[in-house]
Amino acid sequence: MMLRRTLFGGLAAAPMLPAPALRAQEAAWPQRAVTILVPFVAGGPSDITARVIATRLQQALGQPVVAENRPGANGEVAARLVVRAAPDGHTLFVGSIGVFAINQALRPNLSYDATRDFAPITVAVTTPNVLVVNPNLVPANDLAGVIDWMQRNRGRVSYSTSGVGSSDQLTMELFKQVTQTEVTHVPYAGGAAAATDLIAGNVQISFQNLGTVAGHIAGGRLKAIIVTSRERAAILPNVPTGIEAGLQDFVVTSWQAMMAPAGIAPALQARIHAATAEALRHPESRQRLEQIGFTIVANTPAEFAAFQRQEVDRWTRVIRTADIRPE
Repeated sequence: MMLRRTLFGGLAAAPMLPAPALRAQEAAWPQRAVTILVPFVAGGPSDITARVIATRLQQALGQPVVAENRPGANGEVAARLVVRAAPDGHTLFVGSIGVFAINQALRPNLSYDATRDFAPITVAVTTPNVLVVNPNLVPANDLAGVIDWMQRNRGRVSYSTSGVGSSDQLTMELFKQVTQTEVTHVPYAGGAAAATDLIAGNVQISFQNLGTVAGHIAGGRLKAIIVTSRERAAILPNVPTGIEAGLQDFVVTSWQAMMAPAGIAPALQARIHAATAEALRHPESRQRLEQIGFTIVANTPAEFAAFQRQEVDRWTRVIRTADIRPE
C-alpha cells in the first residue's frame, strides 16, 4: 500500500493510526461529516446511488453525509483521493463496474488497484443492460430475427456505446463472441448520447443500461429485444432474458458499489456495511432505486470481494479476446 501511494505524484499517504486510536474511532464513528466521493458527473447511476445512500445515512447517523462528484480520467481522479484518505470511515467511495472491475482489466497503467487499494463495503445495486434496436432500421422482433438480420448485413451494422471500456461495449463484445456476429463500435460520451444517435438512425443497435433507455422503449422510439439479467426486469415484463431467448448463461449486470480506503479496521468496515445496507433497504430508498430499474443487493464485504474478483477475471477474458484497447 505504501509503495502504491508513493506513485501518485507525491500525494501524501494516509496516516497510520495506532490500535487504541482506531478502536476509539470505531466507537465514535462518525465523529464529523462523511463524504461519499463519486467518480462521475451528477445524474448518472453512481451519483443517484450515492445520493440515495447519503440521505438515509445522514438521518441514521446524525452527522452530515455528502455525495461529492469528482469526475475525471475514467474514475481515477476520485480513486486517487480515496486511496490517500484516512481509513477512518469519513471518506467513502461509490463507483461502478467500470471503476471497480473493467478499468482493472482494460488499463495496464491504471494508477490504482481496485482489488487491493480499497476495502469492500457492499455492492449497492445492479441493473441489466437491454439489447435495443432502432425499429425503423432493424426489421426484427426477437433475438433470432436480430441475429439473422446481422448475419445478412455483415460488415454494415454499427452499435453505439457510452464509451470505450463501458459495460455496454463489453456486453456487445461478449454477444459478438457468443453469436459469431460482426458489428462496428461507435463510442459516445455517455449513454444518453449513445441512445440519442441510435434513435436518430446513425447506428442501428446497442446494449444500453435499462435506466437509460426505459423511457425510449416505452415511447416506441427503441425496440427492446432482450435484457441481460437472469430474470426479467420488473419494468419490462414482456421482454425476455438472453437465457430465455437461447443464449446460455448470458447474464450481464451493470453495478454500483461502495468502497472505503484500504486499511480500515474490520469492526468499522462492518459498521459501515450495516448502516449502508439499512439505508439501501429503507422503503423510500427501495422505491426510488427500483423505479429506475435498479435491484437492491446490499451484500456483505466478503461477498462483494469474491464477486469483484470474478468480474475482473471475466472482463479480462472478454477484453483480451476482443482486443479492446483504451483510448
